[in-house]
Amino acid sequence: MSRRDIYYWKCDRPAAFHGTQMRGKADPQITLQLEKELQRHFDTQAVVLSPGAGQGNHLTWNADVDKKPLFVRVENGPENDAHLAVESTVLDRVRAADVVTPLVFGCDATRSRVPFAWQALEWISAPDLNHWFKAGTLEVPRIAFDIGVAVAKWQEITCDGFGVLDESLRGYRTSYADYFHLRLDEHLHFLKHRGFLANTDEILAEIEKHHALLDLAPGCLVHKDLALWNVLGTRDQIAAFIDFDDAISGDPMDDLSLLACFHDADFLQQALEGYQSVRCLPEEYRRRFWLHLLRNMIVKSVIRVGAGYFDRSDRFFLVGAGLSGADLEQTTRQRLAMALRGLRENSGTSIL
Repeated sequence: MSRRDIYYWKCDRPAAFHGTQMRGKADPQITLQLEKELQRHFDTQAVVLSPGAGQGNHLTWNADVDKKPLFVRVENGPENDAHLAVESTVLDRVRAADVVTPLVFGCDATRSRVPFAWQALEWISAPDLNHWFKAGTLEVPRIAFDIGVAVAKWQEITCDGFGVLDESLRGYRTSYADYFHLRLDEHLHFLKHRGFLANTDEILAEIEKHHALLDLAPGCLVHKDLALWNVLGTRDQIAAFIDFDDAISGDPMDDLSLLACFHDADFLQQALEGYQSVRCLPEEYRRRFWLHLLRNMIVKSVIRVGAGYFDRSDRFFLVGAGLSGADLEQTTRQRLAMALRGLRENSGTSIL
């Protein structure tokens, strides 16, 4: 299917919130089909699969292929989505921009031999950085700075069009404003209907007041799901950036605003300094930052409400150590209010 009319896959896909629930063991039939497909693709019988530790919306396996460790992801949603092939190309482009990403050793999203799309990636012997962050041992200043550097590097990649990328890495939408407003009314209606947001008219009015900020050309590559669980590494060094599934052609402040969905002013300051060590911040960067934080927090609220994240314990990757889903709900509401205030007042990131 085409992702032309998708703002963000997890909540806008036809099978909304598919893969966001707690998973049990993978279907043995899928495991068997995957094993045979990997044997065919790599021309070897020496394939051993074991359950992977992925926390996203894909099924995951660790694979040993002729004694070579790989990480395998499967998309088995009912939409027959082929976007893993697009993401494989993005990973290669980002690596060419001097940002570490896993090597892609195989990918088939055609579903011509098996009823799912699959991707085989380099296995990287490092946990995600959220592991260290929740343990309180992450070297935050260094890591935040290095993340800012990486964002600036992959933003050197420009794309035609805007929004979600097609097979040629061209955005489906003709204007950035068109993409930014895609599904916005639906997202706000959902949050109002579920009793999570009461001030949707106020939010829409503030966004409209700053419509000129969306007059963007050209778009740059945006990860669109930038968070510590999508970065692998040690306490003080990044090993790889992963999960570019939601990458778009968009605004340079979008990825930096995503960091503010989870982190405080000190983290953002270090990330901004890392970014500026490579490239300059754009004009009106503060309001563009808050505008995109507001849009991203609307989307994250839809996912968190729709997928029941506020009912989870701290075993869930989004919930901080010793906290609960109720704390995540409170933080979500606070970040939404902060983004609206920052946009209205043109605040600095110190209010985070």
